[in-house]
Amino acid sequence: MELVVLRHGTAEDHHPGGDFERALIEKGRRQARDVATLLQSSGLLPDIVLTSPLVRARQTGEEFCETAGIPAPVVQPWLAAGMTAQTALGELVGFREFERVAIVGHEPDLSELIQWTLSAHGNGIEMKKGAIACVRVHPPSRLGTLIYLAPPAIAESR
Repeated sequence: MELVVLRHGTAEDHHPGGDFERALIEKGRRQARDVATLLQSSGLLPDIVLTSPLVRARQTGEEFCETAGIPAPVVQPWLAAGMTAQTALGELVGFREFERVAIVGHEPDLSELIQWTLSAHGNGIEMKKGAIACVRVHPPSRLGTLIYLAPPAIAESR
């Protein structure tokens, strides 16, 4: 499968209800729309979008899906902040029937997932807010191939 990795967009710094409740600001909503437009124009939209239950990730997934004209994201508790690469690949086994699966999540989880699938060491990959990447993986196998990694500025320039 092609695993499209999307970091949530820019969110408010603090929320009285805690980290779980932090919502996107307008810039974050725009980042999600820009990525959706980029993938749509490139013919690279996912078949399904899975998202962390945290508000900012859910909102990113919702904006992305609405802009792309695809079904709403499916909330997956395992995508919450603190996800491990091993957990992600184990859970993705249940979605192998899809050719292209998008996940919306958090840092440093997403960078670590990409690095782990590429057998990379150190901190060589950093997913900025609103960034997108794609790795070809075959869950539960760890080995993957990087297809693309784009900072938010790439989608904004479209």
